[in-house]
Amino acid sequence: MGDAQCTKIREAIGLLAFEGEPVSWERYGSGHINDTFRLICKAEEKEKHYILQRINHEVFKDPVSLMGNIEGVTSFLRERIEAQGGDPERETLNVIKSKDGKSYCRDSEGNYWRGYIFIDGAITYDKVRDPQDFYQSGKAFGRFKGLLAEYPADELAETIPNFHNTPVRLETFKEAVKADVCGRAHLVEEEIKFILDREKEASVVMDMLKDGRLSLCVTHNDTKLNNIMIDNATGEALCVVDLDTIMPGLSIFDFGDSIRFGANTADEDEPDVSKVSLSLPLFEIYTKGYMKGCRGSLTPEEKRMLPMGAKLMTFECGMRFLTDFLQGDTYFHISRENHNLDRARTQLALVADMEKKWKEMEEIVLKCDKEAGFA
Repeated sequence: MGDAQCTKIREAIGLLAFEGEPVSWERYGSGHINDTFRLICKAEEKEKHYILQRINHEVFKDPVSLMGNIEGVTSFLRERIEAQGGDPERETLNVIKSKDGKSYCRDSEGNYWRGYIFIDGAITYDKVRDPQDFYQSGKAFGRFKGLLAEYPADELAETIPNFHNTPVRLETFKEAVKADVCGRAHLVEEEIKFILDREKEASVVMDMLKDGRLSLCVTHNDTKLNNIMIDNATGEALCVVDLDTIMPGLSIFDFGDSIRFGANTADEDEPDVSKVSLSLPLFEIYTKGYMKGCRGSLTPEEKRMLPMGAKLMTFECGMRFLTDFLQGDTYFHISRENHNLDRARTQLALVADMEKKWKEMEEIVLKCDKEAGFA
């Protein structure tokens, strides 16, 4: 770590109201967007552990609104967790205020920083080690949804406009096909047809939102396993982290993205699509955990549309990968030729397999709902 970076870190520490004197800091976690450090302070001979982060304001253009979202949601969660007899120090993120009372600070170079209380005795996993991890993930994101069911989602800032607006994503895709700036469209005629054959489905969910059959709620929008803290002692899901993409959205988006990522039998960029399928056992395990965590906060329409959430998020992701391939790989980082094309084909193959297993998916949702006791 260079002297210039150490100087910036010291400045940020001085602007935030950490308890005690800083003793040491080190890089922490596997995130690639924000700069994250584990900070140790000493107060009256006791060590205090914190997370210090520089918010990447080139990715998140409005850090002030982003932190407004996080401050509002975590304060609300803290109240609900306390009311249920839980431990708000470990079951939600706790923002360290700046010395002038804000949820962030800004250094002399214009960088935005924030602090959280470090959650000791817990860990995150980048990959599912066993099905229980996926169950705990579902339970945690379900509980997150349930605890925030009464939060006024319309008060949240939309940090990434139209993030899961599938009709808008479809129009962008169609424009990319028409422009064909890299001359690649002839290579993916089959994939283009696959997407356009399902054009009507792209607007189903947004139409339901418009006519009131689905309602906006607080959504996390990055529901990967490594955004769940797992308690070291119990193996239980403890806390949902990485709240930068919190926005108003639909619950089926968060559910669906978890299934897209976690219930695929192949890696997201697997070149051999014959390895791609929806694992119904993993779909059931996650759904069971999610239903239990939600504790009856899902409406009948939300429950009915859970399989569509899985399909739509997978369809949308495949469409985004293919759009980027057509536009010259300008958005998603690639590490090999046709990387985005492999990603797109994997997602579309998963959509096709979901269509084959649609009845089983619906039956699993009904079964898990009954077992949770909220049918």
